[in-house]
Amino acid sequence: MAIESILAQIDEEIAKLTQIRNLLTNTGVVSKKVAGTKASKTLAKPRAKKRHVLSPEARKRIADAQRKRWAAQKAKSK
Repeated sequence: MAIESILAQIDEEIAKLTQIRNLLTNTGVVSKKVAGTKASKTLAKPRAKKRHVLSPEARKRIADAQRKRWAAQKAKSK
């Protein structure tokens, strides 16, 4: 009995992973049943990622902090 339930869980996990792989590769193939949920036949279009723009002041603060870390590391190694 326990083996059958383990095999069923493995099969469900394989079905989930297969659907995710198909979605990621944009093949458009979506299984009808994945772990008891209804799968959509249409794929949603991926959204464009928003770019985060740093101000020049923020870039300078980050660069200065990194230089300070490098100097501390260099001083520590001597």
